[in-house]
Amino acid sequence: MRKLLLAGTAMALALVPGMALAQDAGAQQPVGAGNVPAAQDSTGQPPVAAGNAVPSQQASGIQDGSATADATAQTQASTGIQDIIVTAQRREESSQKAAIAISVVGGAGLIGAGIAQPERLNQLVPALTIANVGPSATSFIRGVGNFSVSVTSDPAVAFNYDGVYIGRLTATSTTFFDIDRVEVLKGPQGTLYGRNATAGAINVLPTQPKIGELSGYGTISYGNYHALVGEAAVNLPIGDNGAVRISGVINDRHGYESDGTSDDKSEGLRLQVKAKLTPALTARLSFDYSHLGGAGAGASYLNTYVCGAATPTTPGRTPHCIVTPTNIPRSDGILSARSQAFETSRNSAIAGRKYDPFPSLYQDSSFYGSNADIEYDTGVGTLTVIPAVRFDHVVNRNAGGGFPIANNQKDIQYSVETRFAGKVNLFDYTLGFFYYNEDAKLQAGTVASATSENFQDPTQVKTESYAPFLRLTANLTNRLRLVGGIRYTHDHKDFLAHGITIAETCNAGFTCPTAILPPAITSFYALPFAVPANQSATPSIPVRIAGPTPNTTIARTDIFFNNKLSNGHATYRGAVEFDLAPASLLYASYETGFRSGGFNNAVGLETFQPEYLDAFTVGSKNRFFDNRVQLNVEAFYWNYKNEQIAHAAVDALNRPGSYTQNIGKSKIKGVEAEGRVLVTKTTELTADVQYLDAKDKSFTYSTLGYPYTNCAVSPSTLPPLFGLVPFFNVNCAGQRSYNAPKWSVNLGGSQTVPLGDYKIVFGVDTAYKTKRYTYFDYATEQLQPSSWTTNAQVSFGPKDGHFSVQGFVRNIENDRLLTAPVAFGGVLTSFTTPPRTYGARLSVKF
Repeated sequence: MRKLLLAGTAMALALVPGMALAQDAGAQQPVGAGNVPAAQDSTGQPPVAAGNAVPSQQASGIQDGSATADATAQTQASTGIQDIIVTAQRREESSQKAAIAISVVGGAGLIGAGIAQPERLNQLVPALTIANVGPSATSFIRGVGNFSVSVTSDPAVAFNYDGVYIGRLTATSTTFFDIDRVEVLKGPQGTLYGRNATAGAINVLPTQPKIGELSGYGTISYGNYHALVGEAAVNLPIGDNGAVRISGVINDRHGYESDGTSDDKSEGLRLQVKAKLTPALTARLSFDYSHLGGAGAGASYLNTYVCGAATPTTPGRTPHCIVTPTNIPRSDGILSARSQAFETSRNSAIAGRKYDPFPSLYQDSSFYGSNADIEYDTGVGTLTVIPAVRFDHVVNRNAGGGFPIANNQKDIQYSVETRFAGKVNLFDYTLGFFYYNEDAKLQAGTVASATSENFQDPTQVKTESYAPFLRLTANLTNRLRLVGGIRYTHDHKDFLAHGITIAETCNAGFTCPTAILPPAITSFYALPFAVPANQSATPSIPVRIAGPTPNTTIARTDIFFNNKLSNGHATYRGAVEFDLAPASLLYASYETGFRSGGFNNAVGLETFQPEYLDAFTVGSKNRFFDNRVQLNVEAFYWNYKNEQIAHAAVDALNRPGSYTQNIGKSKIKGVEAEGRVLVTKTTELTADVQYLDAKDKSFTYSTLGYPYTNCAVSPSTLPPLFGLVPFFNVNCAGQRSYNAPKWSVNLGGSQTVPLGDYKIVFGVDTAYKTKRYTYFDYATEQLQPSSWTTNAQVSFGPKDGHFSVQGFVRNIENDRLLTAPVAFGGVLTSFTTPPRTYGARLSVKF
């Protein structure tokens, strides 16, 4: 099937190079901002309008097989590929007329692909990599991103839900229901999106209420792992000028791991009211709620490692390290009997004691949000105001890096964005101001070893940010446009933290078989034994008392942080756009990105500085042969500076955690080509091929103890910790950026078989990625070999689409790929992709 897809797509695309200037005179005219075609297709259905994108069609990126099937069903009766209307540039326009690197996935495509959470979105967008790290997902675009999930740092890919920037990725897990479309913007978005959009942005746009309309849909699916998913929405009219839309989703699935972890127990609810209050004034109010339960993400033990400068190098393993596979299947999970036996065998710090650091994993997190969207046509321009507030309460115990972490985190964020868009003579303009305020508080406990636990009790981060911005488009002719934009972002952060380490030791000469091991809890006040008061004049000096059992000692160390950080930076964009032909666009741009600095709850690593990215892009978007062939090509060059990297490490006092550092810079260049061909009215082929050359130009840091890495290692001039444990310098310059495969290829195809008033649609897609490092250590065992992931679907239903019955299978290869293999404390632990899943789905709409 892969060979058939590849051959068919190559043959179809071979027909189109060089045709941009020789299109048929009857080709569809390009769609301008807010100006969709007026003609109906042969089915009598209206064309795609703003806010109602064709399900699953992508502007620059392949869709999966199930998504392809849905798209073909809608386009087969038309004269060609229909336009998707996007708002990525804060205005309505066809994706083919948007002179930016963007991929778009429609809501039906998300349902068809079974995507209910953002970590699976990378199956539809080749340039995007989303990886689970404990209870959260982290995003990378073309090798730019960060593994940070802490309140002390920010993501490199901005996540925007319903036009609202979401500061904490933990709050995005259950937003994927009743979705109109998802837009993935590749590259820095320095003017319209601003802070923390260094690598790009993910815009999740829910379906809005449809004024004056009674409609709705429902879908239910069931598959292996007892996966039950139900999603529904109803649209209720309020007179002729208003509507209410209520939508919800329930996910109930057993764990992908044999220990019950990596399950899905979640639900979400959204309520929207929209009204055209006057001919010039439209307002929409939205409220959403979601909950995450169950055990949460599970991980697997891959191997142990012991590294040293004198350790011989073993072929096929990380140099200067003795690497011993655990031989525990990736499907076991960290709570399985084999995993627990492994933990017990390797932890004998207290003789005679069974070490069980993972008594259970769980999550019980709730998220609430409300936002408004007010638009007023003043006659000379449109004023848009989007105020929003969000509340998050994250409660979990998770396998963050091979050791248990218990979290109790509360966040509240306020934001408001105001924009005014208009036109003066030759100039279209957007003038805006963005304000953001976040208060995040965290209590956490980390069981670092068999005898110690670290607490954050509490950690508080306050962020206040504002940014004025301006975008101008000069329409020099009806074919040539110049674009310029600038944004100034100012961030101020306050960081208050109290770090406490509680260590239990066995006195010299004793075995202490009844010693009490610390449980994974969020506050040291809940420990089942007395702990010393903080009485030391120097907080970092331990205070000791007799332990709760014979011959033991309890030691307490306190660390306090009270830091402030202010960053201000101007980012800008310059671009030129030229219409080669009515359906062919050529563009070139230069844009800069900025991500704010932040804090670590770590001695010696207290703060880190902002990172920056400069991006050069040249691209072309084309339609040929009466819109039956689409070919988009983009070349890019990115200069990534002062790169922020979050990783599992220990600080200067040997306290473990996930800490962020500025480690250097990288150069990223490549080409992406996307093609889509309606071979016949019932046959469609799609392809997206990306070549990526992403290399670290500088990548240096210091680490405690000999590191687990393929990078160059040298002794550090820093004095050894406690006079015993030496520091080493690590230099990874010349390595390929992690999460940056050299080649990414997505192929898809669909075939519709008419059966009178009914139809059968077959769809298949496959994604190929070359080998890539999946974590920052660059250890051999963190290298994911080249991989294929294939999905297929068949659906049956009437031509009018009022219902459909579908069968699907995903990850036919049943490969569990590495996503975040974290090395810490001599053990490599990894999160993995889901196994093969299959099932059936029933969908109805009215």
